Amino acid sequence: MVERLVANEKVEGSTPFARSIFMNDLKDKKCVPCEGGITPFDLSEIHKYQKKVDGWSLIKGDKENFLLEKDFKFKNFLESQNFINEVGRISEAEGHHPDILFGWGYAKIKITTHAIEGLSENDFILAAKIDEITNV
Repeated sequence: MVERLVANEKVEGSTPFARSIFMNDLKDKKCVPCEGGITPFDLSEIHKYQKKVDGWSLIKGDKENFLLEKDFKFKNFLESQNFINEVGRISEAEGHHPDILFGWGYAKIKITTHAIEGLSENDFILAAKIDEITNV
C-alpha cells in the first residue's frame, strides 16, 4: 500500500517561476553513483528539493521509504512509448533508473535511490531532467 504524503503544488513557496529557476540548477547536474552508505534525505531536505521540481508527489512506499511519483498524460500509445523511450535514454545516461508504468495515453514514474531506500539529490536531478523533456 502506498500513502500519498504531499503533492508538489501544495509545498509552500513552490511557484512555477521559482521551480523553473531552481530546476535549471538540477537539470544541469549529473547523478552520482550511489552504492549505499549515505543517509537518505529527511522530510525537511525533501521538501526543500521538492520545490525545485514540477508536480512530483511525495509518497511513502511499502518499506516506509519515500519516493517521488508523477503521472503523465498523452494523446495515444505512441506518444507514451516515445516519452518512456526518452526517459530510458536519460536514465541510462545518468545511471539512475526509475520504476515506470505506461500504456495507452499515460505514464507513471516513481523515483527513489534503491541503495539507500530513500531519496537523495539524484532523484531530484532525474525528475528535473524528465520534466525538461515534457516541456520541449
